[in-house]
Amino acid sequence: MCEYFSRPNMTLTRTLIKKTAQGGKKLIRWMQTERLLATKKRCPVCNNRMKFKRTNTTKDGYRWCCRRRTHKDRAILRSIREGSVFSRSHIPLPSWMKLMHSLSQGLRKRQVDMIEDGVCGSSKSLTRVTTLLREICGEAVRRLERRRKMRIGGRRAFVAIDESKFRHKQKYGRGRHGPTWRRRSWVFGMLEVKRSRRHPVLKLVENRSRMQLLTIIRKYIRPGSEVISDSWRAYNRLSREGYIHYQVNHQRHFVHPGSGAHTQHIERGWQSFKEGIYRYRGNLTERALKMNLRFIEWNHWLGKEHRKGILGRLLKDIRACYKV
Repeated sequence: MCEYFSRPNMTLTRTLIKKTAQGGKKLIRWMQTERLLATKKRCPVCNNRMKFKRTNTTKDGYRWCCRRRTHKDRAILRSIREGSVFSRSHIPLPSWMKLMHSLSQGLRKRQVDMIEDGVCGSSKSLTRVTTLLREICGEAVRRLERRRKMRIGGRRAFVAIDESKFRHKQKYGRGRHGPTWRRRSWVFGMLEVKRSRRHPVLKLVENRSRMQLLTIIRKYIRPGSEVISDSWRAYNRLSREGYIHYQVNHQRHFVHPGSGAHTQHIERGWQSFKEGIYRYRGNLTERALKMNLRFIEWNHWLGKEHRKGILGRLLKDIRACYKV
């Protein structure tokens, strides 16, 4: 099963790295094959097909051109980026490909290192591009949610639930808190464990009241599922809601001696989720925190489940948002 997912992913990654190194027309042709750039274009004046021409006046080296007589000796020129995800950016296309590859690898490099490697000229441009790509991933998760396919639990699976605070941390515990300290910072997490698969659902909540948490549980967890939680009083009515509920009192033990139930899966999940968000300061605002939570869901629900891996899923979602 691991080979089935990893082989196409590595093939696509190698192709991307190879085409990015070659650059020029070969990279553009590959991007047209992947439907990231338009393969043909109509002239907005005469509605005839425009020609793909080489030029030295643009960074990309190519553009769409139409020189019909009906234009009165006036050439109609269009960028090859028009209508694509790259249309509002001045970053070179090879740098875009490097950023996509970096996002599919989990953004392990710091922005300073990426600027030194020549991927991008400034931190502002890097932030703008990564934000755009994360928003595309978030839109894919919203489409999945609208189709009601983000339901967890059921047979041969159990769900661990917990809540955690994602409040912005002060540096060395000094200085003023600022407006970000008073915003909503409780995140309610539900993690489906089914064999080796992990499907998280992460929601930002006002508080940890029973009304709020039960509403989310009813929406995302299938009735009759096995649910494991700690002894927080908001979960006391889960058995009445139609769930098989196991509770663990952490003041006494971390693994229930009778049932063997524990919440270590979700506790370990909080560690990895917070690592990435705190590292890139993605919890300074509510909007940034929601976007990062959506990206975590996209990574587990769509990225890792795609037959061509995370990079293949990212290209697919870009095509869904920008139909060139």
